[in-house]
Amino acid sequence: MIAGVQVHVKPIFKDERGWVKRMLRVDESHFIQFGEIYFSACRDGAIKAWHRHKVMTLNYMVVKGDILVGLADLRAGSLTYGKTESIRLNEGVAHLVTIPPGVWNGYRAIPGTGEAILANCATHSHLPDEIERMDVDKLPVIFDWGAYEVAG
Repeated sequence: MIAGVQVHVKPIFKDERGWVKRMLRVDESHFIQFGEIYFSACRDGAIKAWHRHKVMTLNYMVVKGDILVGLADLRAGSLTYGKTESIRLNEGVAHLVTIPPGVWNGYRAIPGTGEAILANCATHSHLPDEIERMDVDKLPVIFDWGAYEVAG
């Protein structure tokens, strides 16, 4: 696993009416601070990648659909420099993925599974100069998203 990335198994409560997932609590050891919560929708098969944050820690959980989270460590001096990792998340499981600052990341809605919605409980509010972006096909290490076309 990429240094600093964590996967937390969270409770999911189900009954005949539906389900409730617990994403993050202030009294959990992996809680850092609260900045903002947002939801990101992704069309079936689409890829939203790549980006990294300078100071923000991300906490991802899937609300709807099925996704593949892509991670790439290009942090100078990191023990896992040059490594990539993929983590599959879907609405039927309650896993929280914590991504530290500096790790390139993105996600893809698994083709054929419909639109996906990802929730992020970030440690900081979004600031345009705090994030860096890169086109999906420009990452300097190999990451396999499966078959796709670059839009545009």
